[in-house]
Amino acid sequence: MRFRGKSIRRKIVALLLVPLVALTAIWTFSVYLTGRDALQLMRTGTVYKSVAHPLVDSLREVQQERSLTLRQLVDPGASDIQSALRTQREKTDAAVAGLRGSSGRSDARSALGGKSGRQLSTVLDGFAGLGSLRQNAGNHEVTRREAYDQYNRLCDQVLDFLAGLPTLQNSGLDKEARGLVGISRARESLSREDALLGSALTSGRLDPHDLRDISDLVTARKMYYTVSLPSLPGQGGDAFNAYWSGPATIPVRTAESTAISKNPGSSTITGSASRWSTDAGRTLSHLDTLDTRAREDFQGRVKPAVVGVFAKAGIAALLGIGGLLVSLVVSVRIGRELIRDLSRLRKEAHEVSGVRLPAVMRRLAAGEQVDIETEAPRLEYAKDEVGQVGLALNTVQRAAVEAAVRQADLRRGVSDVFVNLARRNQVLLHRQLTLLDSMERRTEDTEELADLFRLDHLTTRMRRHAEGLVILSGASPSRQWRKPVQLMDVVRAAVAEVEDYERIEVRRLPRIGVGGPAVADLTHLIAELLENATVFSPPHTAVQVLGERVANGFTLEIHDRGLGIAADALLDANLRLAETPEFELSDTDRLGLFVVSRLAQRQNVRVSLQPSPYGGTTAVIFIPVALLTDASDLDDTPDAETTAAGSGPDGAGFRADRRSGHRNGSRSGLAPVPAAGRTPVSVIDGPVELEPPVDSLTFDDSGDLADDEDSTPGGIFRHRAVAPAPDQHQQTPDEAAAPRSATRPAAGPVGLPRRRKPGQPTLVSDHGRRVDIPESTRQEPARPDSVRPEPARPESRRPESQRP
Repeated sequence: MRFRGKSIRRKIVALLLVPLVALTAIWTFSVYLTGRDALQLMRTGTVYKSVAHPLVDSLREVQQERSLTLRQLVDPGASDIQSALRTQREKTDAAVAGLRGSSGRSDARSALGGKSGRQLSTVLDGFAGLGSLRQNAGNHEVTRREAYDQYNRLCDQVLDFLAGLPTLQNSGLDKEARGLVGISRARESLSREDALLGSALTSGRLDPHDLRDISDLVTARKMYYTVSLPSLPGQGGDAFNAYWSGPATIPVRTAESTAISKNPGSSTITGSASRWSTDAGRTLSHLDTLDTRAREDFQGRVKPAVVGVFAKAGIAALLGIGGLLVSLVVSVRIGRELIRDLSRLRKEAHEVSGVRLPAVMRRLAAGEQVDIETEAPRLEYAKDEVGQVGLALNTVQRAAVEAAVRQADLRRGVSDVFVNLARRNQVLLHRQLTLLDSMERRTEDTEELADLFRLDHLTTRMRRHAEGLVILSGASPSRQWRKPVQLMDVVRAAVAEVEDYERIEVRRLPRIGVGGPAVADLTHLIAELLENATVFSPPHTAVQVLGERVANGFTLEIHDRGLGIAADALLDANLRLAETPEFELSDTDRLGLFVVSRLAQRQNVRVSLQPSPYGGTTAVIFIPVALLTDASDLDDTPDAETTAAGSGPDGAGFRADRRSGHRNGSRSGLAPVPAAGRTPVSVIDGPVELEPPVDSLTFDDSGDLADDEDSTPGGIFRHRAVAPAPDQHQQTPDEAAAPRSATRPAAGPVGLPRRRKPGQPTLVSDHGRRVDIPESTRQEPARPDSVRPEPARPESRRPESQRP
């Protein structure tokens, strides 16, 4: 037979387990047999002590009450009999009460078992019926024979219960127990004889039925003694024989012979009832003494028998345990070496597969250097088969680590190539932005300026995408700041890097700063979320940005009005944002999500997505207090660049990396003029349009030249020269909440005038912002008809369920 075990250890254990199981089975069986005998003896001792002995005492009292009851029935007027009967009944009740108390204990009931327990309940019910029998006898409602028969039935139940007790496994004790029951039956025969003959002598009449019963009782008593006395060990049986053959029992035997030899045809009997009662009572009392002594001797022999059986069980258990231990030691010595080698080999395999290799992979994924000799050293093994398996396992481990290191080096090289290319693109894009900035400052043509602004904005977005590639490659972006920057400026810089910036409206934010090392990452993070919100929402809706202080930092909320995200997709996106999984090439459609996750992890910022109250999606950005600075840490003297609400009316002129400086020269044909609809930046509270109404701007035909407000130094955002652009909904950081005044001059540089198309509707939202006009009806800037806004790309309006 082939054992189909799953391991060598199991096969070895099975080989050694068969003899152990056989030996254990034999030992268990022997212990069971000896233990059963011991438990049976213990139960027998408990039964005889708690039930049998009290029951025999109650039987003796009932037998005496029976004799007095029969004499009272034949001679109701005898006062001495009445007094003795009352006393005897009290003794009977006391004995029965003691029986109920001792037999009601839990140990006695559990030792009796089911059948004996039911028999005991029947006996106790018979004792409970003594009350009605006594009442009937007192009222003379029963005859002497009826009372005699009822008492006999109760005594027979007691004797049957004693005879039906469980047999003992010890043959000597079981035979002795049966002999004690026979002695009790012999005493019951003498007691019945006493009742019949005593009542007959009291009445002076003995009918033939009573005579026959007396003869049968004498014969039964002699038979019980003949059978039972040899079962008693020692001198117990001899004591009974000596007593019955002695002179003490001569009066009883003489009276019995006289009664039996009486003429059956005569119903009269002569003799003294009191003398018989005295002789019979003396004999019964002595027999009780002998019976009690025999029962005590039996109880004394039960306890040593129990101890002996337990000793046998203990010896058998010890021998069995000893055999098992010897077998176990031999088995262990046989298979220990092989199992130890296999266990060590298994441990090493588990350590390699579950600890070392995963740790190496994690370290390689984190960009750490791994030494192959340290992580997978060459191990020495024995020359046997197990050693050869261990050597092969060590070779496989080294090959796996070497392959993982080579793959990591390859990925690191590819990542370095992408980082190098991205940084080269960043350098070129930065130079291109610088060149565009210079061209914007030199040109005076509004159409060229608008195109330059558009190209400038596209270049800024290209730089952000290149920066995202650097971040995904695990490197840090090149843009860094040392000084704190206003949070409003950070949000404005992020808005400036989004394609549909004109749809974004920023609510007023408190004057709070962001630490310099976190400015670039936070700007990029907000820009990614803003672009996501604009791309996946209808083009005629606005994207709102609002924020407030919280207990442990600051929260920014970005609301869009798209179609929303499915619950499972939303959960998956939030898990990606929270866990920052390793970037996989299969997830290239979710680059923005990975970039946001990496940036959030780097700056300890929490980003979560949730359903928007407008039906779209809300991105919640929690900025910890460690990244924030108080307003006192910022420059309290804002320049024209940071306070101008419309330096670039398209909102694309704000970039966080431009230098501030005075322009060389002036731009002809442009001059700041009063804007009737423009509000000073310090009094507007709430989102406002960054571009003044067209009607409030006029050309300055006088030819005067004015210095460009962008030349004012200070701040991190350098504003471009004013150029026409589509309407937008972005708010400046320091605008106040005063009402607009048609006569108050503008606080910053004024944008170029724009033409209004005839019949163009003016649609406003709750706060006066035009958020629902389609692209085809948006107001065009004041430029030649050949210059039109770039139409929205169809591929950028994907269903929001595909949002990265």
